[in-house]
Amino acid sequence: MDKSKVSSASQQNFSQHGGSQQGGSQQDSSQKSGIRFGLRPARLSEKDLLTELIEQSVRGLSINEYSSREIEGALRSIFGVDTELITDGTYYTVEAYISGAVPIIAACGGWSKRKTLFGGDQFDKRESEELNPATDAAKIRAFFVHPTWARRGIGTMILEECERAAKAHGFTRLELMATLPGEKLYRHYGFESEEPIRYDMGKDGAITFVPMKKQIA
Repeated sequence: MDKSKVSSASQQNFSQHGGSQQGGSQQDSSQKSGIRFGLRPARLSEKDLLTELIEQSVRGLSINEYSSREIEGALRSIFGVDTELITDGTYYTVEAYISGAVPIIAACGGWSKRKTLFGGDQFDKRESEELNPATDAAKIRAFFVHPTWARRGIGTMILEECERAAKAHGFTRLELMATLPGEKLYRHYGFESEEPIRYDMGKDGAITFVPMKKQIA
């Protein structure tokens, strides 16, 4: 499949945005340079591309918060593509459209109606059981932005779609496990931080995460 093409099914629900951002200068820069962003459901055929994006995101944006050992350990045992989210239709990509160029996948992220709170396919503590919207919080999952496209409002774009979709499924609360560099984004979007935890990665050591929650109804 031509990676520059979007399937007709995805086109029907396609949302195109200017690169919004907390500060006006980033947005103006994207618009003046002819860049626009589009959010759509991720595809299983893109798993290798998403894996590469995740690795670049973690290595490029986490270096000031985590050691090299923590970063590489987390990529081996935790961070990765969760294909169950893609199959469920709750995982999204954001593509950057630059005039005359093939669209570039700039970010990915999603939400889940299942118990797993974090971790890709390689994560050994997954729970696929579905949540009860009346009593459980939907999970915000696996947000990664390529360093080239950081701080352009892309994370917020995905969060807005996740919240909208979770509400449509009857959920009234969201929860997530934030990385240290990701915590600021979620706090800006209204999530409340809880006490940080040290997660044991076995032979790869331990890494600090921040549990976060948000009421949406």
